[in-house]
Amino acid sequence: MKVIAVLNQKGGSGKTTIATHLARALQKLDYSVLLVDSDPQGSARDWSAVDESNPVTVIGIDRPTIDRDLKSVAKKDFVVIDGAPQASDLALSAIKAADFILIPVQPSPYDIWATSDLVDLVKQRIDVTDGKLQAAFVVSRAIKGTKIGTEISDVLLGYELPVLETRITQRVIYPTSAATGTTVLDLEPTSDAAKEINSLALELISKLSK
Repeated sequence: MKVIAVLNQKGGSGKTTIATHLARALQKLDYSVLLVDSDPQGSARDWSAVDESNPVTVIGIDRPTIDRDLKSVAKKDFVVIDGAPQASDLALSAIKAADFILIPVQPSPYDIWATSDLVDLVKQRIDVTDGKLQAAFVVSRAIKGTKIGTEISDVLLGYELPVLETRITQRVIYPTSAATGTTVLDLEPTSDAAKEINSLALELISKLSK
């Protein structure tokens, strides 16, 4: 069982969008998947509740015992954790539970600066696990053609964590799909949005298989 924690302590980074879509993408690749909503606001649980036929299993663990609680759930190929913003105890618990930390960052100076504390926590855990924990940034809500959108990867590399090649672009279809309790993979399976989500899933599978 591989655990991917999608974490960013700053709200608005596209964290829940990425977590829900990643869970569905892995499921459509024939993996068994559990989505854990650790945000007390319950956004992923709300998303799941919109459509009763939503195929992604979502449970809530919004207390700092995620690493322990996951040991008692039925084993899945992947667990995706939708992390809580501005909650260091919950973030620490998710970091302890994870095999991979995915950090979505919007291409703005404020969002880049706001990742500093989380990066420190992740690096400490990487040291404790002798490098077994993997982590990477993913550029989220990128706007094509903007200067900072092209420069953000170089800036993020200053944090000494890799930046995934896949980027998640700001598109209307993401909030549209969320409002219907589904994903772009189901609404528009051949769209550019679906392609970037599938690319993200495959890139993470590749990194976790090394």
